[in-house]
Amino acid sequence: MVVIPARYGSTRLPTKPLADINGKPMIQWVYERAKKTRGIERVIVATDHEKIESAVKNFGGEVMMTSSELKSGTDRVAAVADQVSGEIFVNVQGDEPLIEGPVIEKGIALVQSGKFPMATVMTLLRTTQELDDPSVVKVIADDTGRAVYFSRFAIPYSRGLRPETGKPFVCFRHVGLYIYTRETLARFRSLPVSALEQAEVLEQLRALQNGIPIGITEVDFISIGVDTQDDLEKVRGILNG
Repeated sequence: MVVIPARYGSTRLPTKPLADINGKPMIQWVYERAKKTRGIERVIVATDHEKIESAVKNFGGEVMMTSSELKSGTDRVAAVADQVSGEIFVNVQGDEPLIEGPVIEKGIALVQSGKFPMATVMTLLRTTQELDDPSVVKVIADDTGRAVYFSRFAIPYSRGLRPETGKPFVCFRHVGLYIYTRETLARFRSLPVSALEQAEVLEQLRALQNGIPIGITEVDFISIGVDTQDDLEKVRGILNG
């Protein structure tokens, strides 16, 4: 089950789920790409606004209305889980119009393996600009494939070289995607907003701070989560090509 949270209000880019990208609203791009994921039974947009509901229905997608009082995308996915069956839920963020089915599948595989109750994916940071951009979320993982921390700042921060290779530290960016078992999703929702989550404005830190392990795997994928007008223009250029 893929659920795409799509909130109408956005501080940096208002009404962004409806932003036009080469003749289609952004939410349609996300929906159609998520539908290409193998093994998925349904794709549902979870929104808090009638305009997004109408847009999804216009292109033939499935949509559910959820409360505007919900604080995070995960809370919105959980609200859908209350109404539908399924054991694994995939949260594809509504501002990831470049998302690809194989990327989603790699994250799902981590949860299906039974090793992790929650999972996500990461990709290499490619530019210094990305490293310094707080809208690009960075992540570090341990040697077992478990996420250690997510931040809007450059992590790991080091001017030196890795002693074992003599090369610079490699940095990764987080892709806006989460996979959870139903049980983990329910537990996540029951937890209060954590201090780390508030500090970084990153909901996944609620899981880490409360001891929920997040599996993470590397994918070869150029991720641009649309948070600003500049991001939107970049995505328009890529999808127009």
